[in-house]
Amino acid sequence: MSENFIKRIVSSLVLIPFITFAIIDGSYLFYFFLIICFLLALQEWNKMSNNFYIKFFGIFFLLFSFYSFHQIRFTIDNEYMTLFFIIIICISTDVGGYAFGKIFKGIKLTKISPNKTYSGVIGGYLLSLISAGIFFTMTNISPSNDYFYSTFLITIFLSTVSQVGDIIISYFKRKLNLKNSGNIIPGHGGILDRIDGMIFVFPIFYLLIKFGIYI
Repeated sequence: MSENFIKRIVSSLVLIPFITFAIIDGSYLFYFFLIICFLLALQEWNKMSNNFYIKFFGIFFLLFSFYSFHQIRFTIDNEYMTLFFIIIICISTDVGGYAFGKIFKGIKLTKISPNKTYSGVIGGYLLSLISAGIFFTMTNISPSNDYFYSTFLITIFLSTVSQVGDIIISYFKRKLNLKNSGNIIPGHGGILDRIDGMIFVFPIFYLLIKFGIYI
């Protein structure tokens, strides 16, 4: 077992309970968590982008992404459960993609991120669908009356957005020959390394809710 893997496990065991409590708490701790994550993401993005217009657009996008995170927590039904659903889908997509890519390998998905494969994409979809099914069964929350159909569609859609977001952030890291966006989280890298997919999923999900496309 590598030292980096041990660091990843330890940091996850520390961070997951804190993040979970902060989201459920929804008060000062939540805002502290939100502001710290935003500032760290901003600092990493500033390092990753060397074009003024791209840098400016990225800052605006991060603002809207974290705003969406806040709005989902406080302005829609089921409050933090919806946030947990989105986070679970993004993490499952990431883990499924990594595991299937390592096990089955196969054709590379893109030159932007050489470790990503088509088998990884399938693995990301499969694990996210399994996780969504378990989540909705355990919480007794369904996205709509048509349980299976709506769960399948929203999960596949969010998983796709998460994977595209991952590739976009990888593109900017690769342009500057960076392995990670930062090193703030032992064993994981930077904040953007962990939330690359989520920062794209949150605003898109919020807009779907806002305009009544998904209820």
